Amino acid sequence: MAKPKVAICWLGGCGGCDEAVVDINEVLLSVAGAVDLVLWPVALDFKYHSIEAMKDGEIALSIINGHIRNSEQEEVAELLRKKSQIVLAFGACACFGGTPGLANLTTKEDIFDWVYKNAPTVINPKGNVPKTHSRINGKDLTLPEFYGQVQALKDVIDVDYYLPGCPPPPHLIIAAISAVIENKLPPKGSTLAPHRSLCDSCTRNKTKPERMAITEIKRIHEVEANPDTCFLAQGILCLGPATRDGCGEACMNINIPCRGCFGPVEGVVDSGAKYISALASILDVQTDADMNRLTDQIKDLAGYLYRFSLPTSILKKKRVKELA
Repeated sequence: MAKPKVAICWLGGCGGCDEAVVDINEVLLSVAGAVDLVLWPVALDFKYHSIEAMKDGEIALSIINGHIRNSEQEEVAELLRKKSQIVLAFGACACFGGTPGLANLTTKEDIFDWVYKNAPTVINPKGNVPKTHSRINGKDLTLPEFYGQVQALKDVIDVDYYLPGCPPPPHLIIAAISAVIENKLPPKGSTLAPHRSLCDSCTRNKTKPERMAITEIKRIHEVEANPDTCFLAQGILCLGPATRDGCGEACMNINIPCRGCFGPVEGVVDSGAKYISALASILDVQTDADMNRLTDQIKDLAGYLYRFSLPTSILKKKRVKELA
């Protein structure tokens, strides 16, 4: 009996998700023995034309990590969607846009101006910037088109399942791959992680006061946080109440508050908006001046609330006034 074909592909991102696959350790050997790995560019020398030659739907599972910011990434995503029965958005960048999605708070033009012209270390007297097509010495050079914004995988292709995290933890990776191999997947569109918030499993939860009342907002590097006490009770913003569980409390275990890499909890579209609602209810303020003083202590509200999820939030990107 032929083994199911599996593809693993890295689009826009840091490479940590590919490293996370390796981190399942000896289980990877069992997986490799149970499937036919037909694409994994970061580890093995496969070519895209080999995928193009396959029949539609011939690949049982494509595990795609990374956001989409250029035309090549979009083309690869569409190719794998066409050739695959199941597509798994793997990691925060594929699921929500990830930290690179914060670039949506500026424009493509501003990014190019800074990177190729205005950064202090740049020497570019002619002001050259990359072009999708150039002809040099009689030769044609083509580059992918750099899009105006970062997009999550679901904004470009149909996605069957989601596994968030930056990167996803080994135990959820193993469970997801096993579910595919054993044909024990939940309904299409499901996130392969717990359906509760991180606070529900956090060991610090029991230290929350009966009524939370924040009088000062502190940044984690400004204080010596108690490693056993709820961050919010210490006035340190933690996104645990609005973030899906499943990470294994990796950040909390090293005394760092949650930053939201697992995205919104089940049934919530925008975790940042949900968190703002919760935060407003626990700020201990009596006057507008009190409110302004506290909110001014949050130095980058959009960046803080949408560190991993801006492209899929209700904000999505910076609004630019259309030219007349």
